[in-house]
Amino acid sequence: MALGASHRLHDGVAAVETMTRFALAVLALASGVYTYLGVRSILDGSPTAVFFAAIIYSGSVSVAIYAFWSYMARFFPHVTGPSARGAMIGVMALGCAMIIAMSSWLNAAALAGSAALEQHLAETVEGYTADLDQAHQNALAAQSLLPDIQRASERFAQLADAERQSGALTGTTGAGSVVQLLSQMSAQLKELEAGIVASREQVATLFGQGQKRLETMRTLVSAPGAVAPRADQFSSEVVALTGVITSLNQTSIAPSIRRAADDLSLGFIAPVADGRQADLANRQDQVMETIRTSVAAQSKVLAQAADDILNRPPVAERRFVPLSSAEAVLRYASDFIPAWAGAISIDLLPAVLVFILATVHGAIRRQESRMPFAERITAAELLEALEVQRALSARGVDLHEAVRQVEERQAEPAGRPEHIAPESEDEGKVTSLEIGKLPRKGPGA
Repeated sequence: MALGASHRLHDGVAAVETMTRFALAVLALASGVYTYLGVRSILDGSPTAVFFAAIIYSGSVSVAIYAFWSYMARFFPHVTGPSARGAMIGVMALGCAMIIAMSSWLNAAALAGSAALEQHLAETVEGYTADLDQAHQNALAAQSLLPDIQRASERFAQLADAERQSGALTGTTGAGSVVQLLSQMSAQLKELEAGIVASREQVATLFGQGQKRLETMRTLVSAPGAVAPRADQFSSEVVALTGVITSLNQTSIAPSIRRAADDLSLGFIAPVADGRQADLANRQDQVMETIRTSVAAQSKVLAQAADDILNRPPVAERRFVPLSSAEAVLRYASDFIPAWAGAISIDLLPAVLVFILATVHGAIRRQESRMPFAERITAAELLEALEVQRALSARGVDLHEAVRQVEERQAEPAGRPEHIAPESEDEGKVTSLEIGKLPRKGPGA
């Protein structure tokens, strides 16, 4: 039964030998084709030079892969010693690493290069969208001060009207020094209000331009067709959008508000009281001092609010770096695991065939070692044994004594432990020189 199983395994190995070679050739060719596509995406130069360079490189890869796995399929299954088997496994691991380095990543670039480039463009769009939103928020931050400035301006204007019509502050009607000062403060705040409103319109215009650029970039990311022309147009849109973001950063009116706040208090110039009566002039001075205090408080509030806006982190400068398909696949490898698995499997699938052959040959050796000698002997060995028998008989050698001496010599070889097997298949066999030394039969034998 063991003999039949061993023969069937031998027949199976012989039957799949042609298929193994064919599989290795197809896999090496497939790897070469995808390597060619990957190499073309990273080479620069004239089309002719790129074509021949890619052909030569991919052909070298195919030959190297086929030769490497052919050697491993031929020799690895027959290496049985632990040290030799470990050395072969180490060589296989080194070869697999070299194949991945010279072929697999290019195969992945061919399989998922376009998708990886689109991934790069999509993430770039997300980054610039965040930058545009941040620049827009920073530019609009000063708009939050507009209601406070409007209320302060209206309050000074209302006080001026009340003083002019009813003398609410000094007790004397008319357009005197107090009315003049209140009107002056109201006019300064209105100018600041007008600047903020104009800035809001400019910010809205720039933000609209940035949104259009982003919309165009998103369209380029998802548009059909080759990715390389879209990437070139995408770069142009990035340059334009960067200019819009820079303009938004420079459009903020917060620095102007900060300077205006300082002017309100530091540039405060109160007019001389123009009351003809000493009592009226005194009341005017008191009111103007109150107005000074109010303006200083208003200036402090505006300055603090402007400082808070100016202390916001500015939009960091972002630089778009175009990538080749191979670079994109390496950068976004975690997003394209199936493509990487397929690219590596094309190159390393022959390792499975090698281990299958090694397992089968190991099973054959184990089964043959358990068979009786008569079942393990081959026809050639049988003919050789018969020839030895005829030679011994012709010389009159005692066969039983010869066998006994040979068994003793094999059981206790000089200088070698018993558990070590002969180093070659011929060692231990009876040679023609030894035949003459064997004991001959007696006359009566």
